[in-house]
Amino acid sequence: MLAMALINHIKNLRNLEDASINEITKRLNVNWRTAKKYADTDQVPTEKHIERKGMMYEEGWGEIVTDWLIEDQKLKKKLRRRNKTIYEQLKGLGFTGSYRTVCYFIAQWKEGKDNENDPISKNSERLNHPPAEAQVDFGITEAVKDGKYIDVHCLIMSLPHSNTGFSIALPGENQECFLFGLKKAFEQLGSVPRKIRIDNLKAAVVKARDKHGEAIFTDEFLQFASYYGFEIQACNPRKGNEKGHVENKVGYVRYNFVTPSPVIQSFEDLTNILNEKLTKDRQRIHYSKGVRIQELLEEEVNYTLALPEEDYPIFKETKLTANKYGEITIDGMKEHIPKGYNFSFLHVVLYWDRYKVVSPYGEILHSDYRPYMNKGRNIPWLSILRSWTSKPRAVSYSRFNPYLPGRIATYLNIEELNIRRQRLDWLISLLVNHEMEEINDKFYDLLQEQPVRVSDSTSHPYDVDWSKYDLLQPALKEDGEQL
Repeated sequence: MLAMALINHIKNLRNLEDASINEITKRLNVNWRTAKKYADTDQVPTEKHIERKGMMYEEGWGEIVTDWLIEDQKLKKKLRRRNKTIYEQLKGLGFTGSYRTVCYFIAQWKEGKDNENDPISKNSERLNHPPAEAQVDFGITEAVKDGKYIDVHCLIMSLPHSNTGFSIALPGENQECFLFGLKKAFEQLGSVPRKIRIDNLKAAVVKARDKHGEAIFTDEFLQFASYYGFEIQACNPRKGNEKGHVENKVGYVRYNFVTPSPVIQSFEDLTNILNEKLTKDRQRIHYSKGVRIQELLEEEVNYTLALPEEDYPIFKETKLTANKYGEITIDGMKEHIPKGYNFSFLHVVLYWDRYKVVSPYGEILHSDYRPYMNKGRNIPWLSILRSWTSKPRAVSYSRFNPYLPGRIATYLNIEELNIRRQRLDWLISLLVNHEMEEINDKFYDLLQEQPVRVSDSTSHPYDVDWSKYDLLQPALKEDGEQL
């Protein structure tokens, strides 16, 4: 087809200057039939009707190949099927076409999809938050474990496109916890986001981005990102709004799922609790798209990367020297290592929850939980119980009631408020010299030593008359023999 300017010129020569077709042909050096076509025929725009023909479209083989290509896009290039492999697999399904037919179809499907700057299919709508892009941040909350408050550092990974969140409960924000948390979040998602935006976490960033250059990441984080295949996006300093979605998700998880502080058995236990609650939360309707969050997530997963087949080990190795007492410092705490002073240095392997100490000869000298795993704060039971004495009815519905140890909770679970108040006074007197867990462990012994001054029928939480059990004991002679 000629250029539109040349077509207009032919029209002008024919209509305005009354030139013949032969004259137009000579003056413009074009073919006679071409001059005749554009001089005497109106050029009206028509819609293009793209009609795909052939067995790839008509018999459904193209849909199969398309599904395979989308699956392979999530994998590393070396794991993707080549055209020859796809052709052989199609033949196994009964395909009767040629190898060239398959190659033509794959080339047409890939057209325009090989732009590295836009790995997402052109069919997807370009939004402010494209699919498969995640944001990550820590949020600190509180839980109760073994009768004590503990600080929980929840690593939140959010997918703004579908408004989905994942939360991993961790004891700290060091490098081992950060990478382990990301790994667990990927496993909950079942795939890996293509891009992850973080702020200037010390666990991942050596030097923040500034006017002199881009952010510099730790080698361990770069190796982790390379293994899983995602791209790192660093926020500018003091620009929390650049990851505003995860900032909001941190507050959403804190105020909806961990307030008041839950009673947990371990960090893994809290992670499972949060995962269950967040999974259920995805059944609600998206605030602006009018679709369930779960449906949006299922759609978004199509754009993510596949999880690697092999597990990625997360640990940190360091060398430490024991002092003359055989102690090394881990997480700011002194830890005694048997025979530690016998060696000039010790190999220490740090995991997110444990550590092990190895001698220069490969002998494991010691292994234990990291000190921060057992770090906790006492619940202020003395002040709590004193407030309950003035309002004993509040015991049953107080936010602190679930934190009571089992025996003591049963002991206070009595309808008579006057008796409940007396029992509270007795517990307050014991808290001066004992911890609450110690009172629970030695409950029956302490109860016999300092019984509550109430009627015999309520002197024991289970109303047991111990004198009847004493009668069952065999009588003894003076010399100690049984009668």
